[in-house]
Amino acid sequence: MIKTLLNAVLALLLISTAYAKSTYKQVATFPLPGSEGWDYLTYDSGANRVFIAHGSSILVVNAADGSKLGEIPAVGAHGIALVPDQNLGFSSNGRAGTVTAFDLKTLKPQQDIKVGENPDAIIYDPYSKYVLVMNGRSKDVMAIDPAALKVVQTIPMGGKLEFAVTAPGHAYVNVEDTGEVVSIDTKTWKVDQRWKLEGCEEPSGLAIDEKAERLFTVCGNAKMLVLNAKTGDVISTVPTGNGTDAAAFDRGLGFAFASNGEGSLSVVKQAGEGKYSLAENVSTVKGARTMALDQATHKVYLVTAEFGPPAEGQKRPSIKPGTFKLLVYAPEK
Repeated sequence: MIKTLLNAVLALLLISTAYAKSTYKQVATFPLPGSEGWDYLTYDSGANRVFIAHGSSILVVNAADGSKLGEIPAVGAHGIALVPDQNLGFSSNGRAGTVTAFDLKTLKPQQDIKVGENPDAIIYDPYSKYVLVMNGRSKDVMAIDPAALKVVQTIPMGGKLEFAVTAPGHAYVNVEDTGEVVSIDTKTWKVDQRWKLEGCEEPSGLAIDEKAERLFTVCGNAKMLVLNAKTGDVISTVPTGNGTDAAAFDRGLGFAFASNGEGSLSVVKQAGEGKYSLAENVSTVKGARTMALDQATHKVYLVTAEFGPPAEGQKRPSIKPGTFKLLVYAPEK
C-alpha cells in the first residue's frame, strides 16, 4: 500500500514538473450554431460535454469535436450547474426569473423553479448538496434542493451578484457593485464575513484552491486578487488582460486563469513565499471572455464570435451569423 501511494505521488509530481514551464496553445476551433449572445460555460467531466448558455437556450456540444448534442430552452440563459448524483442539470434563466431543471441524459426539461430577479451565475455545492443561484437584481442567493426541486434558503446579499465558489461549510460570492467577496456559512445559511476588495473594480469571476485556502477574484480593471479564504487578506495582486469576466483554477497544475474579452487568457502561477505572479498572457480571440476547464486534461474551453455594428436601438455589437465558435487551449510542454 505504501509503495502504491509513493508511486502515485511520484507520478503526480512528474506530471506537475512536466507542465511547470508549459505555455498554453490553441489546439482546436469548432464552429457552433446560432448567432445570439452567450454567457457562462460548464464542462461535464462525466460525458466530455460543454454546456454553453447561448441566448435563448443552453447549447450542449461534444468537447472532442464540437458537434451539437442537444439544446435546452432557456429565456435569457446565463449559467449551468450539474448534479450528477440526481442525473440533473440546472440552468439560470435571467429574463424569466426561473431555474430550469433538466435531465442530464435526455436533456429534456423537467421543471421550472421560481427564483429571484435576474438569476445569473449558478453552481452546485457538493458539500451542502444544494444548487446555489445568484440573483443579480434582487441581490440575494437562493439555495435549491435538487432532490425536492424547490428553493429552501434565501440569503440577502446587498448588491449585484456575480460568480460563486464553495468549500466545506462556506460559499463565497463576488458582489460586483460593492466590490466585495461575501462569505456565507452554509450550515446556518447566513452571511458571516464581508471583505472589501480594495483596488478591484467590479469583481466578476471567482475561483478557489481549496487545499491552499486561496480565492482568485478577477476585476474589471485588469487585475486578479488572490485572497486568503479564511481571513480575506489579499496575498497577491496580479495583472491580467482587459475585459476579464471568468476565472478558474487547475487543481493538478496549480494554475489560475482569467479569460479576457480583449482576446487573451491570463495564466497565473504561484511564486516564492506563497505569492503569485503572471506566467503569461496567451493570445486567444477577441470576445472570448468566459471559459470552462477540464481538470483531467487541463484543457480550457472558450467561446466567441465575430462582431458587427450594433443593431438599431442596441448598444452592444451585433454577432455576425455563422461565426460563433468554440476554442480549445491546452498546455504545451
